[in-house]
Amino acid sequence: MQAYHSDLAYIHDVGFGDFARKAAPGLLAILRRAGIRSGLVVDLGCGSGIWAAELTRHGYDVVGIDISRAMIELARKRAPAARFINASFLSAKLPPCDAVTAIGECFNYTFDRRNRRRALARFFRRVYEALRPGGVFIFDIAEPGRTLRRAHAEGNDWAILFEAQPRRNLLIRRMTTFRQVGKLYRRSQETHRLRLYRSSEIAAELRGAGFAVRVLRAYGRMPLPSANAAFVATKR
Repeated sequence: MQAYHSDLAYIHDVGFGDFARKAAPGLLAILRRAGIRSGLVVDLGCGSGIWAAELTRHGYDVVGIDISRAMIELARKRAPAARFINASFLSAKLPPCDAVTAIGECFNYTFDRRNRRRALARFFRRVYEALRPGGVFIFDIAEPGRTLRRAHAEGNDWAILFEAQPRRNLLIRRMTTFRQVGKLYRRSQETHRLRLYRSSEIAAELRGAGFAVRVLRAYGRMPLPSANAAFVATKR
């Protein structure tokens, strides 16, 4: 399955990076309230490195992991002080760390076909084992309840048309991109499938792994999109 090839990775970075930028102050506040003002943060689904760059700027060490090679290339340029790994979060080795984050519905994507609820439950236990006592696991998911949406956006050298279609517990995003190359535009397409989870299901799996769990609908002052939930899971 396609996973943010070069044109879509570029468009996502320049046109849709505001989510990570606006979430950053609230995420930093969560880390500080947990007493984590330094140390290693593992950034899953790191994308183009916007959140990783904020972390390094505030004195954290960062390991970023993403299944998209194009995203990793962008992240290495944006956050040269961080270390990045091109891999599925399900197969990447997690080092001992103070926090793990996954911002932007990372766990919903089915680029890795193993990514189902049972695989997530096993992965949550791996995160618990990797975290130091008092460490936090922060992430957000898309839930059922999305509605059909068609939209478009454009910038100086790009445009995108997309449709998000819910099907029971799946969300299918079809995207057609146009990116300027010289005087012409290159057209490409990607289809992403997201498996939708109820917040109560995810909270139960986190508690089963040993975490104390809080469910949020905002990162600080930035509200999450409708039918999205965030989690702050703390290792006891």
